[in-house]
Amino acid sequence: MGAGMAQLEGYYFSAALSCTFLVSCLLFSAFSRALREPYMDEIFHLPQAQRYCEGHFSLSQWDPMITTLPGLYLLSVGVVKPASWIFGWSEHVVCSIGMLRFVNLLFSVGNFYLLYLLFRKVQPRHKAASSVQRILSTLTLAVFPTLYFFNFLYYTEAGSMFFTLFAYLMCLYGNHKTSALLGFCGFMFRQTNIIWAVFCAGNVIAQKLTEAWKTELQKKKEERLPPIKGPFSEFRRIFQFLLAYSMSFKNLSMLFLLTWPYLLLMFLFCVFVVVNGGIVIGDRSSHEACLHFPQLFYFFSFTLFFSFPHLLSPSKIRAFLCLVWKRRIQFFMITLVSLFLVWKFTYAHKYLLADNRHYTFYVWKRVFQRYEIVKYLLVPIYIFAGWSIADSLKSKSIFWNLMFFVCLFTVTVPQKLLEFRYFILPYVIYRLNIPLPPISRLVCELGCYAVVNFLTFYVFLNKTFQWPNSQDIQRFMW
Repeated sequence: MGAGMAQLEGYYFSAALSCTFLVSCLLFSAFSRALREPYMDEIFHLPQAQRYCEGHFSLSQWDPMITTLPGLYLLSVGVVKPASWIFGWSEHVVCSIGMLRFVNLLFSVGNFYLLYLLFRKVQPRHKAASSVQRILSTLTLAVFPTLYFFNFLYYTEAGSMFFTLFAYLMCLYGNHKTSALLGFCGFMFRQTNIIWAVFCAGNVIAQKLTEAWKTELQKKKEERLPPIKGPFSEFRRIFQFLLAYSMSFKNLSMLFLLTWPYLLLMFLFCVFVVVNGGIVIGDRSSHEACLHFPQLFYFFSFTLFFSFPHLLSPSKIRAFLCLVWKRRIQFFMITLVSLFLVWKFTYAHKYLLADNRHYTFYVWKRVFQRYEIVKYLLVPIYIFAGWSIADSLKSKSIFWNLMFFVCLFTVTVPQKLLEFRYFILPYVIYRLNIPLPPISRLVCELGCYAVVNFLTFYVFLNKTFQWPNSQDIQRFMW
């Protein structure tokens, strides 16, 4: 029976992957016909990749407007160059815009497979229905609108996702040296991916802390010690436990032996930052770090919107309102702090205000800029979204949650520019780790993603416009 179910799941997976790739190829063809020239950030990425493809690797050939490391270009050359040797294609063909874009389509196939393997590893496999849930979850995340769209353009998203997911998978299987090496590859695509290498190290630490915490609780239960009481008693207990745990040389040496590949990677990253004079290479004027705390609130809203079948329901809202009433002083303090952060730390990047090709431009203009008070009125929604996300992760240990939210904070808050692309990786990591939702909710989520994808592709390909001072065709995109 078990072997039969596994075989059936294999058929489901093959069918889902094949259908997704077929649809992607058809869309890729439509993109290639409509978009024969580089678009948006491709005007920097594609010429640089073509220079690498022609063998020009010197720093004098580097475009100073590019702010990421050359991982995408190096890997693209490693993929397309062998094609010229095997098939005898000319350099003009293998270094063409279409071939370079196709590299990201190959990454999307790899991402589909990695998502499936991660769902198999992260989620328990004890029900017959869970195989369908895993396939549906994989398919849903593979066509997640913000990620799926960039599979068809020469951006760093698909490759960045591939290496980060691969590193996370190797981490879960305990192959930490390979995980750190893959984390380095992810860093070469986008510097902020170093945070997800830290998350992999944190995942190992959280696992060991959880084991020790369970032992500690069992010991106290057997000794029948009176529990600490008070509004923050649980936090005090955890803080005392962490303090005692970190005082043990045995514990620290064990964690060091487990995480040294990640520590070495972090050391190399620190050397890079010191030598480079910052995390950004090239044009730094538009990528200055700041404390943009509302980015965390925007991520919560983004997650609530795209995961609404799992996070938004009458029962969830009732549970939240009951909790607010029960702990009204704590929630009042959280609301005050959130209002203060929105008041003092809201930033509008010049690109957000000027570039009307991005959906974020219209979100900002029609929601946040319409009335000054709107950004404050949204605070209760941010709090509900944050609580709902934390509630959906309650199956994970307190230490895993701590690691995840610290990494989420670090990867979002320093970004001044509000751009949905920056939310893709934390969203996927989050979505991988919530319990497998019922099939009905997954079908609802998949259907909504399909509708959003259809609309965004239709608008991008068909609803073009021109700026008054330019003859170039402009398109709406994420």
